Amino acid sequence: MYSDTIAAIATPAGQGGVGIVRVSGTGAADVAKKISGLCPAPRYVHYGVFSDKDKVTIDSGLTLYFKKPFSFTGEDVIEFHAHGGPVVLDILLKEILQHDVRPARAGEFTERAFLNDKIDLAQAEAIADLIAADSEQAARAAIRSMQGEFSAVIQQLVEDLTQLRIYVESALDFPEEEIDFLADDAISEKLGSVKQKLQKVKSSAQQGRLLKEGMTVVIAGKPNAGKSSLLNQLAGQDSAIVTDVPGTTRDILREHIQIDGLPLHIIDTAGLRDSDDVVEQEGVKRAKQMIEKADRVLFVVDINDDDQSIMQTLPENIGRTTIYNKIDKINRVAEMQGQDIYLSAKTGHGIDLLKQHLKNCMGYQQKTEGQFIARRRHLDAIDAAEEHLQIADRNLHELKAGELLAEELRFAQEALSSITGEFSSDDLLGRIFSDFCIGK
Repeated sequence: MYSDTIAAIATPAGQGGVGIVRVSGTGAADVAKKISGLCPAPRYVHYGVFSDKDKVTIDSGLTLYFKKPFSFTGEDVIEFHAHGGPVVLDILLKEILQHDVRPARAGEFTERAFLNDKIDLAQAEAIADLIAADSEQAARAAIRSMQGEFSAVIQQLVEDLTQLRIYVESALDFPEEEIDFLADDAISEKLGSVKQKLQKVKSSAQQGRLLKEGMTVVIAGKPNAGKSSLLNQLAGQDSAIVTDVPGTTRDILREHIQIDGLPLHIIDTAGLRDSDDVVEQEGVKRAKQMIEKADRVLFVVDINDDDQSIMQTLPENIGRTTIYNKIDKINRVAEMQGQDIYLSAKTGHGIDLLKQHLKNCMGYQQKTEGQFIARRRHLDAIDAAEEHLQIADRNLHELKAGELLAEELRFAQEALSSITGEFSSDDLLGRIFSDFCIGK
C-alpha cells in the first residue's frame, strides 16, 4: 500500500543497555545492506558494525530482518539493535534517513499494520493501551484485546446482525408476504438475542474503560459527616483539613491513588446543605456538578444522625455506596451489608472493606477471563448500536415497518463495525494513531 520507507527509534528516550531503531517499507533491506554491510536472512540475527556512507563506524550491534508479509507491519522490516545511548541512536537514525527514508509519524508502524490487515483497529488501540497500562489488571486486559478477544466478540455481533438483515431484506423482496414476515417470532427472538448480547458486551466494555482510565469516585454527604477523614484514609495522607467545624471543605479536593494497581480518582466535595454563605453555596453547587459526572458516589452519613433526606437528591443513574461513619462512637463492628458499609474514618476500621468494594466496582478479578480494555470511542459506538436496535425493536413491534427495521439494523451494524475499523473515516484514524508514541 505504501511505496515509501519509514524509520524511528523504537525504544524510550534515555540511557539503556539496548536501543532499537526500526525501519519498515520497500527499502528496508537496502538500508540494512548500507548500514550493516548485508541484509541477513529473514528471522536470522547478524552481529556486526553499523557504518555511515563514509565507512566510519557508528556502533556495533544486531541486525534483524522480517520479510513481508511476516512482520508486524506486513512490510519488510529491519531492526537495528544498538547500544542504548540517546546520542548513538540519534546518529544511527540520522544516517538511516540519508538513504531515501523518512521519519515515521507517531503510531505509523501500527497504522501500517492495520492498513495491511495484520490487525484490526481495536487491536491497534490495545497496543497503545498495553504500553500505557499502569496496573497489572489493565495490562492483562489490554493483552486480551490485543490478541483479538474483544474484536471477536464484536465481529460475532456484527455477524448476528448480518444474518438478521439478510432474513429481513430477503423478506422485503416479497411485499405480499410482509405481514407474515413482520409477525414472525423468529425475528423478534433474534433481535432480542442481539440486544441481550450487546448489553453484556457493554457491561464488559464499561469495566474495561474503568481499568484503563480509572474510576472517578465522589465523596458526598452533609457537613461534618466525615468526608474529609475518609479521603485522608483512602489517600494515606492528610490531604484535607479535618476539624469539628461543619463546612470546612468548601472547594473540590482531588486525590489520584491506586488500590492494588487499579487507578482511582477520589474527589472530596463540600457538605450538602442550604447555606447563606456565598462561598459555601458555590461549593455545594460544584459538589452537585461533580456528583453528576461520577462513576460512583460514596455518600457519607454520620451513623448518629438519623436525617438522611439529602440522600434522596442524588441522581438515580449513578452507582452509590452509603458509608455509615463514626462507628467508633457506638462501639459497632465494621461490616458491609449490600451497598452499605459501616466504618470509622477516624480509626480506619472498615477501610479495607471499602477498598475491596471499590475494587469489585472496577471489575477487579484474580482471573481476567472475559475482561478487555475498552475506550470511550468503543462505548460511544456500542451506545449508538444499542439506540438503533431500540428503534428497530419499535419499528418491528409497534410500527410494523419492515423497511425502517432493515435500515436501523444496518445503522447498528455499521456502528459496531467502526470499533474494529471496517467502517472508519480517515479523520478517525488520524486521531487514533496520533496518540501513539513514535516508533510504534
